[in-house]
Amino acid sequence: MNKGFDSRLDHSWWVLRIGLGVGPFLAGLDKYFNLLTNWTGYISPLALKILPLSGQTFMHVVGVIEMIVGLAILTKWTRVGAYVASAWLVVIALNLVSTGTFFDIAVRDVEMALAAFVLARMTEVGSDVLHSEAPNERTAQTIAAA
Repeated sequence: MNKGFDSRLDHSWWVLRIGLGVGPFLAGLDKYFNLLTNWTGYISPLALKILPLSGQTFMHVVGVIEMIVGLAILTKWTRVGAYVASAWLVVIALNLVSTGTFFDIAVRDVEMALAAFVLARMTEVGSDVLHSEAPNERTAQTIAAA
């Protein structure tokens, strides 16, 4: 992440970033192939009644959003992508609970939402450390040049 960020935290940040970036990207891509599961089976019957499109079309839209969020986390938009992933996972968990089943997956998604939130906060802390060091480095360079 940067020089002022403890290397153990830096390692943890990278693990979260890669896991929470690649996971949503691959899950989003799978919305088109259904290799991991039949994704439409996770849509709440209530949601299916109010959606203006078919469950499969909805999952294709969801897939695009998940791939964008995954790419955001893996690129320079880590913080924003992680916050979106966190909120998105809570919404997914609420959808799963509203089905009356899949409570285990809903709990897992809430746990992943917490991890995404932690990634966003760690990214903010790393950014704050980087920005707080920059003026000090410039001041030291200015003094050394004088």
